[in-house]
Amino acid sequence: MRNTVADQARQYETVARAITFIRSHARRQPTLHEISDSLGLSEFHLQRMFSEWAGVSPKRFLQYVTKQYAKQALRESADVLSVTLDTGLSSPGRLHDLMVTCEAMSPGEIKTGGAGLEIGFGEAPTPFGNALIAWTSRGICHLGFVEGAGMAHAVAGLQQDWPAATLVQDRQRALQLAAEIFHAGPPTQALHLMLRGSNFQIKVWEALLSVAPGEMVSYTQLAQRSGTPKARRSVATAIAKNSIALLIPCHRVIRESGEIGSYRWGSDRKTALLAWEAAQVAR
Repeated sequence: MRNTVADQARQYETVARAITFIRSHARRQPTLHEISDSLGLSEFHLQRMFSEWAGVSPKRFLQYVTKQYAKQALRESADVLSVTLDTGLSSPGRLHDLMVTCEAMSPGEIKTGGAGLEIGFGEAPTPFGNALIAWTSRGICHLGFVEGAGMAHAVAGLQQDWPAATLVQDRQRALQLAAEIFHAGPPTQALHLMLRGSNFQIKVWEALLSVAPGEMVSYTQLAQRSGTPKARRSVATAIAKNSIALLIPCHRVIRESGEIGSYRWGSDRKTALLAWEAAQVAR
């Protein structure tokens, strides 16, 4: 029987702890026994849990969290981008095969702070922990992972971002959206996003949609994809401002050195996202 998203959310807590241990002992490449022992689990339990959560063995999963794997992914991305630019083709394949569509808010709408706008929101479990999802009639406007008892703080932050909007809690709809977003198979329907940002930020976020699952790019490569090759620092700032996790895949941007780098929702979660996606593509 396939485990549920709620099961995966609980399993993620163990995965995150394993990643923390692996990263803190990366130089000596800990064995499966050492990892399971640090978690207070048997090797058998850890093996089963990883297989259920990621669909691959712990040994295979650990290959995806190494610096060497990340550097190879960057080289492959550079090759793809080089061919794309040299042949005059459009940017590489978009997230979910064009199953994500975006609409930008106008400067006037942003200035009013969402006046007259109704925003639904709710908490839902995901394979990477609990998340706060928010949406309008025009699409998803927020998706953020929430640690522990931080949901009230996350909702307060949502209200701060949209001070004049009316927030309406709807957990059932949040659960439905989570099921669509984290659906394991091919996408069943288009997901619409409503973006709130400057023209430059939206250009960067749209460039992120060209980074396919299982792929990684550097900040410099993303600047090239967004048509602003000399704006690396500004691109990094735009990434940090992204409030729609996964669907606007800022987790796929890493440092040129192969280091994972920072992430709004935690570098361990970023590592888990990248490795999980690599496992899904490999399958």
